[in-house]
Amino acid sequence: MINLYPVHIENLSVHRVGNKSKSEGAFLSNEPYEITDELLPLLKEFFFKPFREKEENYFQFANEVDVEFNTLFRIVSEIFLNPSDIHEASKKITKHLYDQSQHPHIKNGEVYVCYLTGLVIDNQKVDGVGIFKSELKHDFLQFQENGENLDIILQQGINLKKLDKGCIIFNTEKETGYKVLSSDSNKYDTKYWLEHFLGVDALADENFFTKKYLQLCQNFAKDVVFPAEDKKEEVMFMNRSMNYFAKNDNFEETNFLNDVIENPELIPEFKHYKQEKAPKFHIEDVTEFPISNTAVTASRKKIKNTIALDTNIQIKMDFINPESAEKFVEKGWDEERQMYYYLVYFNKEQKS
Repeated sequence: MINLYPVHIENLSVHRVGNKSKSEGAFLSNEPYEITDELLPLLKEFFFKPFREKEENYFQFANEVDVEFNTLFRIVSEIFLNPSDIHEASKKITKHLYDQSQHPHIKNGEVYVCYLTGLVIDNQKVDGVGIFKSELKHDFLQFQENGENLDIILQQGINLKKLDKGCIIFNTEKETGYKVLSSDSNKYDTKYWLEHFLGVDALADENFFTKKYLQLCQNFAKDVVFPAEDKKEEVMFMNRSMNYFAKNDNFEETNFLNDVIENPELIPEFKHYKQEKAPKFHIEDVTEFPISNTAVTASRKKIKNTIALDTNIQIKMDFINPESAEKFVEKGWDEERQMYYYLVYFNKEQKS
């Protein structure tokens, strides 16, 4: 878990980077920017809002040979050793970003590099480095008095409500490539930002394993449980899976399968499915891990718990109390109508 509210921007450098394939060049400021008291809260909201609104998916710097060969890892390590030299280091970061701006679709924009203090991650206060980029310009109107008239002046600028790209590097776990958070609102050039510029891999922590295992379960429910059983059992399998993750601190695969799969014949099916699909989710050998409550909460919001029928009726199941659907919802076949039906038991209707 992170807390970005107490963070302070100690130093800010602003540069501009163009598209190298179009020979647009880069502009490097000679001095760091002096932040005013009026501008500081606006910049903090602009830089950090995307990271407060999205699920925490951590990355780490990586390289095929050794992380020491990762350009950004080396520059950031220098900054953490000598924070006072961050402005010169920000020029290296901007040059590195410019060198990766080779694809014609990559937009030019402003680059902001800042040294951060007061970051709280996993209840630990650490320093960090923030790298942000604004790309898209928006039209806005300015007004100016001209004698007895009011003139309208059309200008372009940055929308402070939407950051295009950004990352926060936390000064923790250096030996494995630091902890890195990334945000990118323009998905068409994700490779440019994540792979070419940052050079990161997903951090395989409890958040990663929890999210990936639940994604595997969701695919198994859709690809195997639904064809073998029915839509109700697909939803119920995911209900029981979510319930297991919500109620336990640690995941153990054998216990999980015994808890959530009611049809014993599907247990070997699950093991085979995992063996076949695990490389896609990067959990080939994973059978035990601590469960991340943050990842469970985020996954719960994404998983559908509704049975949609072709008669324009929907039955919504409850992830918190999956046993209710098991006890009070029955599926059957009506010979006279030649249609399936669901029988729902209840004591009284509740006010919505």
